Amino acid sequence: MLDQASHIEQRYAGMPFSQRDVHENIESAAKHSAYHFKPRIILMGSKRSGKSSIQKVIFHKMSPNETLFLESTTRVTQEEMSRNSFIQFQIWEYPGQMDAFDPELDPHGMFSVCGAIIFVIDAQDDYSRAIQKLVDTVTKASRINLNINFEVFVHKVDGLADDQKVEAQREIFQRVNDDLLDTQFSNIQLNFYLTSIYDHSIFESFSRVVQKLIPELLVLENLLNIFISNSAIEKAFLFDLSSKIYIATDSSPVDMQSYELCCDMIDMITDVTVIYGNSEKFDTRKESNSSSVIQLSNHTVLYQRQVNSYLAVVCILRKESFTHRGVINFNFTCLKNAIAQVFLHRQHQVVETTEVRSSKTVDTKRESQPAARSTTATSYKDSLK
Repeated sequence: MLDQASHIEQRYAGMPFSQRDVHENIESAAKHSAYHFKPRIILMGSKRSGKSSIQKVIFHKMSPNETLFLESTTRVTQEEMSRNSFIQFQIWEYPGQMDAFDPELDPHGMFSVCGAIIFVIDAQDDYSRAIQKLVDTVTKASRINLNINFEVFVHKVDGLADDQKVEAQREIFQRVNDDLLDTQFSNIQLNFYLTSIYDHSIFESFSRVVQKLIPELLVLENLLNIFISNSAIEKAFLFDLSSKIYIATDSSPVDMQSYELCCDMIDMITDVTVIYGNSEKFDTRKESNSSSVIQLSNHTVLYQRQVNSYLAVVCILRKESFTHRGVINFNFTCLKNAIAQVFLHRQHQVVETTEVRSSKTVDTKRESQPAARSTTATSYKDSLK
């Protein structure tokens, strides 16, 4: 065993997970970090379009069938999402019958710190009014904040045939863009997704929305690229275990079938843990070191390793590659340590932001804000040497 460990260490001594590269990744994160660490995701759309159901299924593990009994939302609702160091945002939902830009609702205060607007359109209903409301929302919100990401969920497509889904998305896309041509915001890009709560499409689409609000996304993607290239792994996802949102993945294209396999694995492990897990208070160290393996009949292996109690890396690889499990575990330890340093950077940024905001309340000079940011990044880099 000692010889094997020594061999692994020598073989991967020059592995790209060096302190130098971790420093470079952290510095890259510092340059791209947003100053607000809890951006708002606002859910909008017509009445009964499925906004509340989306929230309940993703973040509250409600069965899709149970959402049939949800009452219509009658007031603005807000929920904090603080599941881990990367999933940090607020979800606001506006009732379909409410005008979000009513001056009494302070639209400037709401949309000025909005990271993304998810507009939900019921694909099985007449969506003419929904399209008109979407265009109105885009133009009014853009006047307040040009940095908002506009995400359109063409929802409830589970009852449509494949050609009907594509046709609905194409028609909505065309009509929205035609209407925007008559405005000064014709260059604004809208992203369209076909979604349903009865399959994994809603999780995959919401993952893409959340990723755009994570300043460290490129850093995490780079770390996963390094990990899979040195471990003979075909695909790797960094998952939030509770919501099944994948925070990051490597740069290779996401295959929906692969994503569904990973989600099913997480569901199965969660169910088994609930049934057979220790009812006593768990040991966080053991929890973060846990792993699971599923071998499929097509010689594909699904391998899950937990980063901490909330995050896990789920890998897809060939059976023959999994024979070098020691190498994979060694590389995962390097990946885990690198992600931990990204966590630390995020915590430093949050503390720094709080200090800067406090200094503003006591009328400290505005020039002190960038100085505080620079000092934090420098001290953090020095602490790693």
